[in-house]
Amino acid sequence: MCFRFKISILFLLVITVLTGCWSRRELNDLAIVVAIGIDQAENGQYLVSAQVVNPAEIASQSGSGAGTINYSPITTYQAKADTIVEALRKITTVSPRKIYVSHIRMLVIGEEVAKNGIANVLDFFSRDHEFRTDFFITVTKDTTAEKVLSVYTELEKIPANKLFNSLEMSERYWAPTRGVFLDELLSDLILEGKEPVLTAITITGDYETGEEETNVQEIIQDAQLKYENIGVFKKDKLVGWLNTEESKGFNYITGTVNNTVGHMSCPDGGKFSKEQIVAKSKITPKIVNGKPEIFVHIWTESNIAEVNCQIDLSKMETIKQLEKLASGEIEKHANLAIEKAQKEFQSDIFGFGDLIYRKNPKTWKKLKDHWDEAFSAMPVHVKVDVHIRRFGTIENSFLEELNSTSEEKESE
Repeated sequence: MCFRFKISILFLLVITVLTGCWSRRELNDLAIVVAIGIDQAENGQYLVSAQVVNPAEIASQSGSGAGTINYSPITTYQAKADTIVEALRKITTVSPRKIYVSHIRMLVIGEEVAKNGIANVLDFFSRDHEFRTDFFITVTKDTTAEKVLSVYTELEKIPANKLFNSLEMSERYWAPTRGVFLDELLSDLILEGKEPVLTAITITGDYETGEEETNVQEIIQDAQLKYENIGVFKKDKLVGWLNTEESKGFNYITGTVNNTVGHMSCPDGGKFSKEQIVAKSKITPKIVNGKPEIFVHIWTESNIAEVNCQIDLSKMETIKQLEKLASGEIEKHANLAIEKAQKEFQSDIFGFGDLIYRKNPKTWKKLKDHWDEAFSAMPVHVKVDVHIRRFGTIENSFLEELNSTSEEKESE
């Protein structure tokens, strides 16, 4: 028994010595990619842009001394090929290190590629073992992925980090944008009764200046990367864009609005703004007279953020009036998004079809072969409840007191 125990211990010790990282790669041998851009090239080829980190420049915390050379914190390598994997491997002809994609943060798909279809592009990213699924995917609008990855960005040394963080923040605090990861996009493409969406990325200002390092040395940048609403897909092809109001409406319906602000007209002139702090939605499919109908209930909690009109916030009657105005505004945005998706695109980006399938599979079986037509004609009823909770640090605006003081002086 003792002999067997000793043999077991010896065996374990030998294993610990022999084990190792068979797939280990030296960091000095790798070019760490943080963003990839896919554009359409001539003859059906892809132009692949890989944004690679310059680790020595990123690690440098002190200012450059006299006579030193300032290097860019990133380098963008490019190659053309019939397939994406070939283009990435081809980059080794210009890169001194092997392309390593496990730390990618952004995939930027060119508008032309998106219009032709993104299924072939996504096949590589979903198949290759090095890719994780926690990177955002966006589509360019009125520009190319190559140009987007060439713009110097403020605050963040690495443009890919700027793109990732900006999309995350705008989704959290503004609402007309939508952060989409690879696994979510693949799910929407495969799912029956739901079409995918991607947030649009564009370049504002002078792009040529944006390519220069001086772009981030100015107080106001000449060129900036900006997220601009939502792109609508049908199957895997980009078919059009939602505007700001429609994009907000889409996110309200799908329950992805976290925090946002908006303004409405006061009953007697002027405007007030509300900050929405909580938003929920419930979508219920029903069969009415043998045909499907959708009932959307949106519920939000808001705070008064700004008042530029004469209203008395101490009165419950006033609060109810403002809640009604705010509810009407959200309902308008939601209906605009529904109308655009139904009438112009015939694209069920809300997933109404999937909900019908889950609740009534027999009904879905009858509808799925002509769902585009059924979706376009289907009644969608939107109900919105807005509850105003707080008024900020003051109740009524100081403007009211200022105006009353001015009136008293005039009467004197």
